[in-house]
Amino acid sequence: MVTRTFFPALPHLLTGRRGAWVTLLLAVLVSVGLVGALRGAEVLNDHGSPPPGSESAQVDDLLSELPGQDVQQLVVVLTRQDGAVLSDADLGQLAGLGAALPAAAGHAVTGPVPAEDGGAALLRVPVRVASTDTGAMREVVGEVRGTVAAELPQGLSVQTTGGPAFGADLAASFDGANLRLLLVTVGVVGLLLLLTYRSPILWLVPLTVVGVADQVAGVLTQAAGERLALNFDSGIISVLVFGAGANYALLLISRYREELARYGDHRQALVSAWRATLPAILASNVSVVLALATLTLAVIPGTRGIGVAAAVGLLVALAFAVLVLPAALAVVGRGAFWPFVPRPVQEGDTTVREPGRDPWGAVAGLVVRRPWQVLAGGTALLAVMTTGLVGTQVGLSQTERFRVASESGAALEVLAEHFPAGSGAPMTVVTTPEELQEVAAAVTAVPGVASVRPAGTGSTSAGEIATLVVTGDASPGSQAERVLVQGVREAAHGVAAAEALVGGAPAAELDARDGALEDLLLVVPLVLAVVAVVLAFLLRSVVAPVVLLAVNVLSTLATIGAGAWLGLTVFGWEALDTPVPLLAFLFLVALGIDFTIFLAHRIRTEVPHVGTRGAVVRGVSTTGAVITSAGIVLAGVFAALGVLPLITLGQLGLIVGLGVVLDTMLVRTLLVPAVIVLLGDRFWWPGEPGTAPVADPSPAASAVPEDSPQAALTR
Repeated sequence: MVTRTFFPALPHLLTGRRGAWVTLLLAVLVSVGLVGALRGAEVLNDHGSPPPGSESAQVDDLLSELPGQDVQQLVVVLTRQDGAVLSDADLGQLAGLGAALPAAAGHAVTGPVPAEDGGAALLRVPVRVASTDTGAMREVVGEVRGTVAAELPQGLSVQTTGGPAFGADLAASFDGANLRLLLVTVGVVGLLLLLTYRSPILWLVPLTVVGVADQVAGVLTQAAGERLALNFDSGIISVLVFGAGANYALLLISRYREELARYGDHRQALVSAWRATLPAILASNVSVVLALATLTLAVIPGTRGIGVAAAVGLLVALAFAVLVLPAALAVVGRGAFWPFVPRPVQEGDTTVREPGRDPWGAVAGLVVRRPWQVLAGGTALLAVMTTGLVGTQVGLSQTERFRVASESGAALEVLAEHFPAGSGAPMTVVTTPEELQEVAAAVTAVPGVASVRPAGTGSTSAGEIATLVVTGDASPGSQAERVLVQGVREAAHGVAAAEALVGGAPAAELDARDGALEDLLLVVPLVLAVVAVVLAFLLRSVVAPVVLLAVNVLSTLATIGAGAWLGLTVFGWEALDTPVPLLAFLFLVALGIDFTIFLAHRIRTEVPHVGTRGAVVRGVSTTGAVITSAGIVLAGVFAALGVLPLITLGQLGLIVGLGVVLDTMLVRTLLVPAVIVLLGDRFWWPGEPGTAPVADPSPAASAVPEDSPQAALTR
C-alpha cells in the first residue's frame, strides 16, 4: 500500500505517546500564529461581477479613467404616505431637503424630478466613494439617510437607492451573518456527531479539530484573496471546510471503531485505521480540490475566486483530518467511545460485525437479489426529478437577490411604479464625440428605450470618448431588459461598430449571465475528466469511472431539477441566480464522488476475499452508517447557508443539501451497488482485484454465520 511505502513511520509518530502530544502542540502553535498574523484581511464579495473582458467591464475601465469617476449617484425617492399626488409644497420641501444633503465637493444635487403621474419625485445625489470600499460606502449612505430622516417632513415617505445604497445594504445585511452561520454550522455538526457516536465525549474531538481547521482556513483564504484580488463568499468556504472535515473524521473514526474490535492497543488500532482510510480520504480530497481548481479557468470573477479559496480550505481540512485528528484520538484513547466502548472480539464471538444482518447489509442483500428492478426504479425516479429543469429560468435582479427587505430594493420598486422601470439602473453608452449624435438617434429608436441623454466627454487611453445615459422601460433583471440591452448594443454597434460600447448595470447583468454559461460549458467537462482520472487511478479500472460518473451526473441533474421546482413552488423563487447552476453541479459532482470513493474503495478491498457480489454486501454493510452520517452532516452544513441574507446562497444550500441526501440514500445505497452487481467483474476491467473468494483472516470473516445472506453470496 502507498501508505506503507511512503509513510511507514508517520502514523506511529502521530499516535505515539509523545508524538501525539507534540503533534497537538505544534498544531496549536501553528494555528494561533496563522490566525494572529493573518487576521484582518478582507476580500470583495460581489456575485454579479461580469467577466473582465466583457463589454460592460470595458465601459467601466474607460469611465474609471475620467476625472470624478469616484463620484456615484444616490437616488432619493419621495412619495406621500397616503398615496396622493405630490403638491407643489411637497416638491418644495423635497428641494429644501436636497439642499441639506451632503453632496460630493464640486457637485450639486439634481432635482426634484417629478414623475409624469405626479405620485413621486426624485433627487439625484452625487457622492464620492469607491465601489470597492464598503466601509466608506456605508458611512456616506448612512450620512445621507440620516440627513433625510432628520429633515423629513410629516406625511411624506423618502427612500434612498442607487449603486452605493445597494452596496451598503448588502454589507449591512451581512452584519453578524457569518457568526450566525458559524454557530448554526457548529450546532448542526455537533448534534449530528453526537447522535452518530452516541457518546458525550467522542463528538467533541472531531468538532474541535474541524473548528480550528475552519478558523485557519478562514484567515488563509482571506489573505490569499486579498493578495490575489479574488472575489468569493467566505460563508461557502466555511461550509465546505466543516462538511469535508466532518466527513473525513467520520470515515477515520468509523474504521477506528472497527479496528478497536481487533486490537487491544488503541494506538495500534488507530494506526491500522489511518492506513486503511488514508487512500480514500486522499482520493476524495484530491478529486474535489482538482475539480475546484478547474474554476481558475472561469471568466466570472466570483466563480474563479471560489475555486481558489475552496481548494485552499479543503487542503487545510485534509491536513487537520489526517495529522491532527489521529493525534487527538490517540490522546483521549479508547474511553472516548464511552458508554459504548468497543473491545477486542473474543475468539468464537459472532455478535460483532455480521455483514448482511445489519440494516445496511439487508438492503444490500435485496439489491444483489434484484439489481434490475432496483436500477430501473431508481433511474425512473431520477428521470422524473430531472423534468424540474424544464422551464427553469436563470438570472435574478439585484433586488431579488436579497432574502430580507432592504431600503434600496423598496425604493427601486417605487421608482418602477412611477418612473420608467430602468430609472434606478440605466445603461451607459460610450462612443466617440464625432458619432455621439448618430449613436444617440439610433439608440433612441430602439423599442423599450424611454430616454437618452448626453453625460459628457473626456480623454482616456483609448482617445476622446463621449457618453450617453440610456433609461429603459424594462424591469431590472427581466428577460425584457436583456432583450433591450441586446437591442441597444446592436443599434450602437451598427453606427460605430468597434467604436461604441454599452455598459451599466443591465449590461453587466447580461454579460455575467453569458459568462456563467461560458463557464458552465467549459468547467463541466473538465470537472468530469478530473473526477474520472482520480477514480481510474484509485480503482485501477476504466469501466468503473465511466459508470459511476454517469450515475453521478444523472443524480446531479435530477437534484438541480428538483431544487428548482421546490424553490419555485415552496419558496417562490422565480429563477435560479446566475452562478447557482455551475456551482451546484460542481459541488454535487465533486462532493458526491466522495461517497462513491468511500464505497467503491471499500468494495474493491473486499473483492479478493468474497468476490464482487459478496464485496457489495460487505461494502454497503460496513460503510452504510458512516456514509449516511457523512451525508446528513454535509446536507446539514449546506442547509445552514440559508441563514445568510442572499437568495443565491440559500438556493445553493437547498440544492446541494437535497443532492447530498439523495446521493446518500438512493445513489450510494441502491443504484451504485446495483450497477456493480450487474456488471460483475467487468466493472473492474482491466484491473483484476481478485474474483474468487479466498481465506479472510480478519474477524469480519469469522463473524459471518453460515446461514447469513453474506455467507450465501460468497459460496
